Amino acid sequence: MALKRTLRSARLSDAPVSHLAEDAVVHTPTKNGRNSPKHLGTIVTPTNNDTADNQSTPLTKKAKLQAKPVNSKTEASNSIPLERPAGPHSTNAPLKTPRGSRLITYALDVADSSPSKSGLPRPTTSTSQILDQACAHLIKADPRLQPLIEKHHCRLFSAEGLAEEVDPFQSLCSGIMAQQVSGAAASSIKKKFVDLFREGADTTQSTSESFFPSAAQIAPCEVSFLRGAGLSCRKAEYIKGLAEKFISGELTAAMLISASDEEIMEKLTAVRGLGLWSVQMFACFALKRTDIFSTGDLGVQRGMAAFMGKNIQKLKANKGGKWKYMSEADMLQHSAKFAPYRSLFMWYMWRIEDVDVAAIENT
Repeated sequence: MALKRTLRSARLSDAPVSHLAEDAVVHTPTKNGRNSPKHLGTIVTPTNNDTADNQSTPLTKKAKLQAKPVNSKTEASNSIPLERPAGPHSTNAPLKTPRGSRLITYALDVADSSPSKSGLPRPTTSTSQILDQACAHLIKADPRLQPLIEKHHCRLFSAEGLAEEVDPFQSLCSGIMAQQVSGAAASSIKKKFVDLFREGADTTQSTSESFFPSAAQIAPCEVSFLRGAGLSCRKAEYIKGLAEKFISGELTAAMLISASDEEIMEKLTAVRGLGLWSVQMFACFALKRTDIFSTGDLGVQRGMAAFMGKNIQKLKANKGGKWKYMSEADMLQHSAKFAPYRSLFMWYMWRIEDVDVAAIENT
């Protein structure tokens, strides 16, 4: 199937990431000499546990918290502003930190400011407008897409979709669990994995449907214990290793916000168990970055070949073994005009061939 891939292991990355605390708001001088807040992510809704946790976390002197306790998944979702600055090469999803706080890429008042020293690109649009602008760009680049766009609404990049909180650690773990198994099997493994940690966890958290063990809970566990959920030995090692990277600070929500698209690919594919396709899907569906394009996805290849007028059945019948519906060079060439909204173009290529992407969207 198009959504199943054999993910290659790669060396653990020794590359340093940002040392700025995930709660920090960096102030840089503007042209008029005043300090203006530039975010590597803003704390939107810390939990009640944040106060204690922050005592052991060094913050910059000008770090700020916008505190509001979160009592439920519904409240958390509703607390994220629907109207926020956004950009095609930015992480447009609110990211959950290990302390239960949320980071957003831009403060609500930085839309017209210059890029910060953190390297964040200037926001070019807002979360309520980016989907309409992206669709208009796709139609202008190729009017043949208009009927497809009018038929299928892409909630993923809508204001509501961009307001949904994402736990990057949970999303990456779920992706590893789903490798080379059916969607039903992946759901079963994930449920068993969560159940391993319910006993002894905070009662309020463990009884919640959204409960998922933290990196701090998983990292000390033996591989044999993690395998109790039905994981293979290798997958259990991958998840344990991923947890250790989040605990050590090599991977953080702040890094996933501040990094460029290329840096996301480089840093995450250096983690054992995360191949290029998995990272591309994570960047598109979890981080909500709009210019991700996977040439290695069979569904995208097939949809794009059909969109270009090729006879899919004839292509499949005339080739055997490992082959592609379109070459990587052709896919990159023909998709270039849809930048910086190739994630949306990719989503519509899946629609052409009715590829079920629910397994990825729900990780």
